[in-house]
Amino acid sequence: MAGEMDKLKGKVKEVAGAATGDEKKQAEGKMEQAKGSAKNAAENVKEHAKEHVDKAADKAKELAEKAEREMRHDPDA
Repeated sequence: MAGEMDKLKGKVKEVAGAATGDEKKQAEGKMEQAKGSAKNAAENVKEHAKEHVDKAADKAKELAEKAEREMRHDPDA
């Protein structure tokens, strides 16, 4: 969400700079848009990493439960 706000503010600043001939303001707007895109990308990476960690934790729990069940049924244990 924060990334989208940066992108929107940057676009407004870029357009205002273009309308007034202010190249500095235009460049600042483009930088804000890039900052917003970077924030969005970082959030996506964070979400994907969390999904993978959650899946790995679920798999580890499943394997531990399976091993425990097998040990309870093993006559040599």
